[in-house]
Amino acid sequence: MQIKIESNPSQQTIERLGIDSWSIWEKENSNFPWTYDMEEVCYILEGEATIQPESGEAVTITAGDLVTFPQGMNCHWHITKPIRKHYLFR
Repeated sequence: MQIKIESNPSQQTIERLGIDSWSIWEKENSNFPWTYDMEEVCYILEGEATIQPESGEAVTITAGDLVTFPQGMNCHWHITKPIRKHYLFR
């Protein structure tokens, strides 16, 4: 299972996906485990975090990244700058 990151997607992509209508999630600097019961697509508005999957390499996400987390992935979040993101579970 792999985290997919698209840096700075085009305005066309943002509009096509309807990102502006997705819910917003915010979280302060913190560390926590997480399991994805469904696939999540999110667009990072502010902040920075490093996500360490149970198997695989850690990735760092920052403002402007469009990120897809696969269903079934177990990981650990380390938020280094408060995160604000649009998100959609599917």
